[in-house]
Amino acid sequence: MDNVFILGGLRSYIGVKNSAYRHVPAEHLGAAVLKELTARYQPPKIDMMICGNCVGGGGNITRLMALEAGLSESIPSFTVDLQCASSLEAVITAAARIESGLADLVIAGGFESSSTQPVRSYNPNHPYAAAIQADNPSGNPADTCNARRAELSLTYNTAKFIPGPHREDVMLQGAEKTICHYHISPGEMDAWVLESHRRAYRAAREGLLDGITVPVFGLGHDEGIRPRLNQRLLVLYVLALKTGRYLNAANACTMNDGAAFLLLCSEQYLKKHKLSPRFRLANACTVGADPLMSPASVLPAVSGLLERSGLSMDDIGAIECNEAFAAIDVLISRAYPDKASRYNQLGGALAYGHPYGASGAIILLHLMRSMELSESSRGICCAAAAGGIGSAILLEQ
Repeated sequence: MDNVFILGGLRSYIGVKNSAYRHVPAEHLGAAVLKELTARYQPPKIDMMICGNCVGGGGNITRLMALEAGLSESIPSFTVDLQCASSLEAVITAAARIESGLADLVIAGGFESSSTQPVRSYNPNHPYAAAIQADNPSGNPADTCNARRAELSLTYNTAKFIPGPHREDVMLQGAEKTICHYHISPGEMDAWVLESHRRAYRAAREGLLDGITVPVFGLGHDEGIRPRLNQRLLVLYVLALKTGRYLNAANACTMNDGAAFLLLCSEQYLKKHKLSPRFRLANACTVGADPLMSPASVLPAVSGLLERSGLSMDDIGAIECNEAFAAIDVLISRAYPDKASRYNQLGGALAYGHPYGASGAIILLHLMRSMELSESSRGICCAAAAGGIGSAILLEQ
């Protein structure tokens, strides 16, 4: 088994949905960043590309993106869809190929365009289509009762993650249920919302991410950061669910556009090319948990990673978590109450936004930067994914 190292990586600046990248398809956004990555590192031979993408048009969009970037057609590429954890799992899969000796250099990451996300539709043969027709024989949507229409629709944007009716708000419902189950207060979430934007603004102001960000399609800053956000403004945000009590547009992240990639290699590759990377991918853990409370799946992923690595959180100098909901921040801070200063040091997705397929690679790049700044020998990167999946990676330097 070979050791796995990270040579480096790059990400785009993150665009707000329907803003700077509104006319840029996911494969073009990814290709622009990929060109910059290969130009900077000039890898002599790429064995494979593995990338996350969740809301694109389907098919093997990673292959399409690689060809758009002008990479050799001899490089095999495939796509991972594990929703929020997609690009973390792409990295884990790439590491497994390197460890097994099947590859020496793999590009892994993810790319997403919420702005150009297609609207999908059920085939008329599908049972859901038949159910809608039975509920509405006229075929006129206006004749369908509101309650029924909320559960059944021929068109959808969000994939189905749990059994039962196909609900577009399943992730929001899961977050609301998690908040209620763990008795998370609005005050706890508000504190993390403000802290996320404060830390992200500081990172931008001080140029802490300059080495891992690249401007493409005219965007040279992360669009979602709100430096003037305060408690007075937070109370103005409307609830995200009609029947909800806690979730709103501030404590739930936005679906944004972005791309991020990393170069992973074997120890043999390092020796051959006389390279000295700073980071080693030391371990990883992926778990399944309650699909109705998917935000909480990050907890067993982190604890499982620590257990299989023979470590405690006291051994970890930096923690980076995909901040899809402020409730996740609260759960992590409760589980490890004295580690708040080590957590999401550069801000999280509540400030930057969440380009699903790219977010895992983005936070992995942020973890590397946080470990450099804090001179930490070990760091953890983790994410909770729709359907009740948790994913975590341990880095060492």
